[in-house]
Amino acid sequence: MKHTGIPAALIGLTIAACSPASDNGTDAATAPSGDGAASHTESMTSVAITEADLRHRISTLADDSFEGRAPATPGGIAASQWIADEMARIGLEPGYEGSYFQPVSLLAVTLDAEQSSFDVAFEGEPLGLSMGEDVVYWSKLNSSDIAITESELVFVGYGVVAPEYGWDDYAGLDVEGRTVVMLVNDPGYANPDSGLFNGNAMTYYGRWTYKYEEAARQGAAGVILIHQTAPASYGWNVVSGSWSGTQLDLAREPGQGTFADIESWVTEDRARQMFGLAGLDFDALTAAAAEPGFEAVPMTGLTASGTLVNTTETMESRNVVGIVPGTTRPDEYVLYTAHWDHIGIRDVPEGEDGIYNGAVDNATGTAAILEIGEAFAANPPERSVMVLAVTAEESGLLGSAYYGENPIVPYGQTVGGINIDAILPSGRSRDVVVVGHGASELEDILTEAAAEQDRYIVADPTPEAGYFYRSDHISLAKQGVPMLYADGGFDLREGGSEAGMAAGEDYRANRYHGPADEYSADWDMSGMVEDTTLFFNVGSRLANSDDWPNWYEGNEFRALRDAQMGE
Repeated sequence: MKHTGIPAALIGLTIAACSPASDNGTDAATAPSGDGAASHTESMTSVAITEADLRHRISTLADDSFEGRAPATPGGIAASQWIADEMARIGLEPGYEGSYFQPVSLLAVTLDAEQSSFDVAFEGEPLGLSMGEDVVYWSKLNSSDIAITESELVFVGYGVVAPEYGWDDYAGLDVEGRTVVMLVNDPGYANPDSGLFNGNAMTYYGRWTYKYEEAARQGAAGVILIHQTAPASYGWNVVSGSWSGTQLDLAREPGQGTFADIESWVTEDRARQMFGLAGLDFDALTAAAAEPGFEAVPMTGLTASGTLVNTTETMESRNVVGIVPGTTRPDEYVLYTAHWDHIGIRDVPEGEDGIYNGAVDNATGTAAILEIGEAFAANPPERSVMVLAVTAEESGLLGSAYYGENPIVPYGQTVGGINIDAILPSGRSRDVVVVGHGASELEDILTEAAAEQDRYIVADPTPEAGYFYRSDHISLAKQGVPMLYADGGFDLREGGSEAGMAAGEDYRANRYHGPADEYSADWDMSGMVEDTTLFFNVGSRLANSDDWPNWYEGNEFRALRDAQMGE
């Protein structure tokens, strides 16, 4: 294996600015007017990985003129066009049938909050749940009018059916037409030393996406997921910000997809009120739900009713893909992924900021893969490199899910990949965090490359948050492709672990999925430059070798990869 980092000859070189390409296999989009719009048309970047390049790309993507980069909106269309233009300018070839765009059809369902309602009643008396404050509700059904009436509530614990763990919260239970109430995360979180599930590390069964799907498979009319900050790993502000407004899913043929009529989150305080009215002990039942043999409990006297008025629309978004052809083995691909989208704009009172710019999440990752692509284009490796900026991650990993079902490169020709999602501007770190640590042999390559930066590898300190299942790499992992999801660590060279943990907590509490996630010229970019360089070096090692890394023995995706490799 050739251990090549950024070639020394590239340091300090620049490529001249040029106008963005307009022939990208789709109609060119014009960036919305705004203070930052002029910077979208031309730039000068270096073929080295530099702070100036990253600042330029992050500040551009996080500019107000892109209006929060929501898929299929004018801002999202313009942002994806800008990314395609950047790919063309820096020398990446179109990656999808002569275009930089892989079309992704989305179904947008927008709730008319003024005409819609959802509430829980006890013995016929509504509790008066307030949208946004107490509950957030929606439907992803392709229907303009949806209703459930006096649907009986039943507590189903964690709402999990996992035969491999000997667990079935729906055993012997008929929930047809009923509304199921459940906890977030999985039983291993509540009993980390019990040997249940994967202990404190969340499994896929702990993800909200799974819980809603399973409830629908069981025939539930409604789903109420109880929000608790620690097991969810985010506050109620994230729920109210992310699940209000238009909800997206992949556009599907009639009858495809699995959804209950109404899906919702409710605050823990309101959940406790409901349990109390039904004569149930919330704390005792949540503890019981994490024990083997738990049986669902009717919430006597409680019913859910809702009338949802929706506007549905099929919209076209796009993944943006560029290729650096390999010099000797062009049919073998190393993949870099990052999502370009964010939440867009929310209605707010006059004078407040309603643009969710998504500077950290994920203008940073998108800038990083463009920076990496530019470095590879200047010095192509033996294998091909694909740079894939996916859409609709914030709506449930939809762009990567579409790629997972419709790969541009066959998986037997995809060597492995690196996903970059939200690099904090917290400075250089001694450690590198691997999300889902212990998953694949890509970690061996990462360990070697990190050592050359005098850094060490650590596992994600919060495996209970399930971050391994919350970013786009999982869509390819579920197809068998080894994917690495890593980030700069918390052991900062200035301030140590205390400063690093404080920076992470500050971002989660004050900026994550909020309008305050904005770019600042005050950011410390040193760690971001080092991390981007590290991810380039890992990919370069892989792209200039004949190795085919696999998942480690015992990993849930190992059998899929073995089958792809004919083993």
